This record gives sequence, structure tokens and C-alpha cells, in this order.
Amino acid sequence: MKKLLIIGHTFPEPSTTAAGSRMMQLIELFTEENYQITFASTATISERTEDLANNKISVKNILLNDASFDEFIKELNPEIVLFDRYVTEEQFGWRVSEQCPNALKILDTEDLHFLRKAREEAIKKNKPISEANLFSEITKRELASILRCDLSLIISEYEMELLQNTFKISGGILHYLPFLIESASEEIQTPSFKKRQNFIAIGNLLHAPNVDSVLQLKQLWPEIKKQIPEVELHIYGAYAPQQILQLNNKKEGFIIKGWAENLETVMKNYRVQLAPIRFGAGLKGKLFDAMRFGLPTITTAIGAEGMCGKFTFGGAITFSKEDFIKNALQYYSDENSWQQAQADGFKIIQKRFQKELFSKEFKRLVRKLLADVETHRQHNFIGQLLQHHTLQATKYMSKWIESKNTIQQNTSPVCFANSNEVRDEYKQ
Repeated sequence: MKKLLIIGHTFPEPSTTAAGSRMMQLIELFTEENYQITFASTATISERTEDLANNKISVKNILLNDASFDEFIKELNPEIVLFDRYVTEEQFGWRVSEQCPNALKILDTEDLHFLRKAREEAIKKNKPISEANLFSEITKRELASILRCDLSLIISEYEMELLQNTFKISGGILHYLPFLIESASEEIQTPSFKKRQNFIAIGNLLHAPNVDSVLQLKQLWPEIKKQIPEVELHIYGAYAPQQILQLNNKKEGFIIKGWAENLETVMKNYRVQLAPIRFGAGLKGKLFDAMRFGLPTITTAIGAEGMCGKFTFGGAITFSKEDFIKNALQYYSDENSWQQAQADGFKIIQKRFQKELFSKEFKRLVRKLLADVETHRQHNFIGQLLQHHTLQATKYMSKWIESKNTIQQNTSPVCFANSNEVRDEYKQ
């Protein structure tokens, strides 16, 4: 039986994050290919972590900058190692290459972190997203990680084009694999317009774009409430910080609900989702889920990025605060507009995200790469060069940190400061 090792920044929480749902979809694809799967992470398991053992997946806690990982992976000897983002590849990729040089290395980018960060910085500086600085240090790190891996999974068509056209990354080491859904049977089961009420906003509130979105809604909500006095906006999301919790105001109809234990049940109760997303990257799980459950969304161009293709979005894509408010009022009050948006959302799910459209090709590609990984790597010689220098530089930086971690308490404060600074960089 072939072995797959997944190295995760965190253990998957599909009930709280789109990234968690994405990881479980990838696990399912490899399970269908009869892989023996081990999930390893430096993180701790939370109450919302998926029960991986129930899915017959081994779980392993690993240490950062510690040689014990070398013994672990050498003994496991996996055919494939999957990193859940570029940071985990930075931390453990060189060790994988040193101990298991023939293992196929796959990077699931989730979204392009440098793109999300660049857009966030632009917003903070009151600049348009079009002026975001994409050529940053984070960009260099993430692209280097992509080049060092044999294959990188890209969740958005927009990001595929960006990598190939702007940064000239070869399509031979990139593979488009979006969110996947088994079927679109929810179209038959969703409640009608009249059986739904109120607005919803949802998203993990540890995620900066979601926090910013809620803060935007606090500004937009009074005008919507003024036009429809009886309506409420319910904010759902795990790990809400204090700045969000303190926005709760029942009198204003702006209510912080916390974690949604059952996403489907919750979403099917509401009439319209509000998502004024100003920055971010990848595909937005909340929009994907809303279309699955027949819930029209009012969002932005950034929010809908990579979703529609040639199809009409399942709701409204807005370009100003006034436009956002106008469409929120229209889709909440006009049943015909609402029904059309729901139908458009169902069509996008059916035509663009059905699992059968992508699973066979992904599995075929993985089998092909496993059959001759050396030839594949020869076509990515820049990646081999980066791998060579990473083995030299990152390896000895990590070993230096490892050595520092063993120093006794009487070590000088200056040394501890330097050690912690580097260690924090590798924990990002």
C-alpha cells in the first residue's frame, strides 16, 4: 500500500475554515486511491479538529527544528509528501528531500498568501487593490516553495493565470484543483424565499479578511436597517476577537452569533449573505457554500474572484458601498431577483465544481509523476537549483535554531532574542 504523509500547519477544522474543508477533500481523493495516510503537524488538536482516526488516518505530532522528524519520515518512507501551505514546505521540505529524496512533493497553496497579504497592505495604505505590491519578500518565499515542489495545487483560475503570466511559472508544475462537491442535489432541498429571513455573514474570525468584512458591515448596516426596520444581520464565525464581540447590538439588529455548528442548517435559514470582502485570495468558501445551499450573496470583485468563469454570479458583485447597499435591499425584497440568483449559483456549482470534473485527471497526474519523478524534475531545473541552495541554507539555519533550543537558562539574553526572532519567522 502506498503511503502519503501530509504535513499541516494546523490539523484540519472543516467546520470552521474553508482550508479545513479543502484538506478533507484532498484526503478523500487519496483515500479513494488506497493510500495509507499519516497527518503530521506541530499544532495541537482542538475541540473542532476533524477526527482523523475515524477516517483511518494516523496522526503524528512533530517538532519544529528538531532532528526527531528525520527519523520519523525515514522510517515512514512515504511515496508522497503533501504540504498544506508554503510555510510548512519551508520548515520541513529540506528534511523530506534529504531523508526521502524520491518522494513526490506536492504543495497545496490553499490560496496565494503573497497575493492576500499584498492586497491587505494596499487596503491599509488606502490604495486600490490594483496597486498592490506583488513583488514582496513573501512572494519570493512562496514562489521559491512552489518551484522546489514537484507539483503545486492552485485553487483559483485567477491565480493560475497570475503565476504563469506575471511570474512565468511553468504550467508543468501547477495543477488547477478547486473546491469539489459530490453532487448538486441541494437545489431540490433548499427552503423557498418566503421561508427564509434575515441577512447572514459568516467566516472564521481569526482570518483578517473576514474581520475586515465584519467591520465594513458595521458601517453599511445602518442604511440597510433603515430601509427594512424588521430585519437583522447575524454574524457567524469561530474564534471571534474582542473587537468583533463588542460590536454585538441587538437593538441595531447587528448580532454576533459565534460558531455555526451545522453550516448547512444555518445557511438555509437566511435569505441573503453579505460579504463585503476588500482583500483576500483563492476561492471564498462562504460563497461556495452559499451557492450550494441556495443562498444569494452580495459581495465584491475580490470576493467573487475565480468563482464564476463564463457564468453569472449567484447574487451581486458590487463596486461601491452604495452599490452594495442597493443590491442587498433588492435581493432581500425582490423574490424574482432572489430566485434568479439562486438558480445562477446552482448552475455554477453544477458546471464548475463537480468532483467528477477534476478527480480523475488529478489522480492520473499523480500516478504519472510517481512513475517517473526524475524526468519531471529535469524539466524544472530552476527548482532543483533552489532545492540545492535550500538544503545548504535552510538546513543549517534550522540546525542552528535546534542547537539554540538546547542552551541552558544562563545563556545571554542577546542570544535568546536572536534565536527567538529566527524561530518566530519559521513559525509563521
